[in-house]
Amino acid sequence: MTDSLDVRRLVASAADFDQTLDALLSWEGVSNDQVQGRVEQIIHRVRHEGDKALVQLTQELDRHPATEMSALEVPSSALEAAFHGLSTQRREALEAAAKRVTAYHERQKQDSWSYTEADGTMLGQQVMPLDRVGVYVPGGKAAYPSSVLMNALPAAVAGVKEIIMVAPAPGGELNPLVLAAAWLCKVDRFFAIGGAQAVAALAYGTETVPRVDKIVGPGNIYVATAKRAVFGQVGIDMIAGPSEILVVGDGQTNPDWIAMDLFSQAEHDEEAQSILVSWDAKWLDEVEASIRRLLPTMERAEIIRASLEARGALIQVDSPEQAMEMINRIAPEHLELSVADPHSWLPQIRHAGAIFMGRYTAEAIGDYCAGPNHVLPTSGTARFSSPLGVYDFQKRSSLIFCSPEGADHLGRIAAELAEGESLTAHAQSARYRVRENQH
Repeated sequence: MTDSLDVRRLVASAADFDQTLDALLSWEGVSNDQVQGRVEQIIHRVRHEGDKALVQLTQELDRHPATEMSALEVPSSALEAAFHGLSTQRREALEAAAKRVTAYHERQKQDSWSYTEADGTMLGQQVMPLDRVGVYVPGGKAAYPSSVLMNALPAAVAGVKEIIMVAPAPGGELNPLVLAAAWLCKVDRFFAIGGAQAVAALAYGTETVPRVDKIVGPGNIYVATAKRAVFGQVGIDMIAGPSEILVVGDGQTNPDWIAMDLFSQAEHDEEAQSILVSWDAKWLDEVEASIRRLLPTMERAEIIRASLEARGALIQVDSPEQAMEMINRIAPEHLELSVADPHSWLPQIRHAGAIFMGRYTAEAIGDYCAGPNHVLPTSGTARFSSPLGVYDFQKRSSLIFCSPEGADHLGRIAAELAEGESLTAHAQSARYRVRENQH
C-alpha cells in the first residue's frame, strides 16, 4: 500500500533554494498576540489569587474535577504505587534508562576550584547547586516519562535540594509511567497542573506550590510563552520549539530505516520538522518510496502526514561538502550522520544539539536511554545553546581573597583604572589597602 503524501523535494542548486529553505526553517512559537494576552491574564490571576486561581484554571482548561488544591497534589504513595504497578519489562526498561542517564550526567559535574598566587592572593570559583527547581512535563497528545528522567535526573546529580514537578492531567488522568518515572527520580513534590498557570505558580509561588529558582522542561505554545514572561523572576532552560531532525545520508543506509527516523520526529506534532539531505538522488527517491509505503502503517499517521507536508523536505545537494554547509546553516536539534565515516565529519560541525553517528544510531535511542540529555536547542538555537545538563542546575560564585601583598599590588592597578573612569570612591577604596595605608 502506498500513500499520496505530498513530500517536498528541494534541489540546492535551484535559483530559489535559499529563499525556500529560509521559509521552511522559519518558526516563531511565542509571537501570537492572542496567546500572549491570555498568558498574561493567567499569570496575573495566579500571582494575585494563588491556589484559588490554580484550581479554577485547572478545572476550566484541563477539565480536572478537583475542587481544592489538595486534590491537585499527587502523594508520594501514588507515585510509588504506579512504579510497582508497571509490568516487570516496562519497569526494568525505565530503571535501565535512568541508570544510563544518571551515569552520563555524573561526568558533567563541575567542582569548585581555586589557585593561590605567589603573594598569597587566592582566586577561584565556588560551584553550588540551585536550591529548588521546577520540572514541567508535558501532557496532552502524548505522555513523556522520558522528559521526567531527562529533566529531574541532572538536577538530582547536581545536588538540587528540592525538585518540584508539574504535569497536566486532562480529565483528571495522569499517565502511570509518568508517575512511576517521578518516583524513580525521587521527585519531592508532584502537582497535577499544567499550562501557563503551572509556570506562574512555580515562578511566583502560591499557598501550596513553592516558588522555585529555575523552571525546566518543554511544553506547548502557552508554556513557552509563560516561560519567556517569567524569565528574570526565575531562570529557565530555554524556549523550546517543535522537535526537529536533520538526517544526512550517503545513499548506503536502508531507506526504510531513514523513513522511520524521519517519522520519529514528525509524530511528535504537526509543527515538528524532519529533513533529509543527500547527494544521491536515486537514494532520495528510494527513501520517498519508503515514506509513502510505511506511512499508512503508523499509529499517528495523520500527525506525521501533516508535519511532513508542512515542514518536511528531502533535499538534494551536490556533494558531502554542501551537505556540511547545510548542517551548519540549519543548526539542527537532532543530527543523524548516516554515512560511512561519521567521525571524520565532526571537526567541521559547528552547530548541532545532538549528533547521532553512523547507520545503526537511531535518534530514538537518544530520546530514551543512550544517556545524553534529550532536552536540546531547537529552531537554530544550537548556534549558541547547548543540551540541558548538570551545569544548568549549578551556579558559580567567584572567590577573591587578597593577602596584604596582593592588596597592595592590585589596589594600585585598580585605583589607576578607577581614576580613569572618574570613579574616585572606587579609587580611594582600593588605595586604603595599599601598603602605606595598611594600619
